[in-house]
Amino acid sequence: MTDDNWYDEAAGPLVRPYTITSGRTPSEGAQLDVSTQVMTLQSEQEPAGLGPEHLAITRLCRRPLSVAEIAVYVKLPLGVVRVLCGDLIERGLVITRSPSHQPAQAPDHETLQAVLDGLIKL
Repeated sequence: MTDDNWYDEAAGPLVRPYTITSGRTPSEGAQLDVSTQVMTLQSEQEPAGLGPEHLAITRLCRRPLSVAEIAVYVKLPLGVVRVLCGDLIERGLVITRSPSHQPAQAPDHETLQAVLDGLIKL
């Protein structure tokens, strides 16, 4: 975030998180996991009517970032970042990509045996 006036390293946040979101909590429709990737859609101009936190997220997400990474960079709790990202999704300013939830395929028997043999040789 380029303007850290609301945050003091020693004192912590000077604006309470519920103030940033107007008391809203993450919506059920957004379903933003901590590993969900967020990316800003290309635009010629910066969107009007956004708060500083929203603008910080749109600037950060010019390359894909996870919701957890965004929270770290803007120094806000995950719940707040989920609400802000939900706002940006509703306005069509960012797109998201959820992580694949396909179960990992277990290694075959030969691979496991090769690993075991290598460990025994150590």
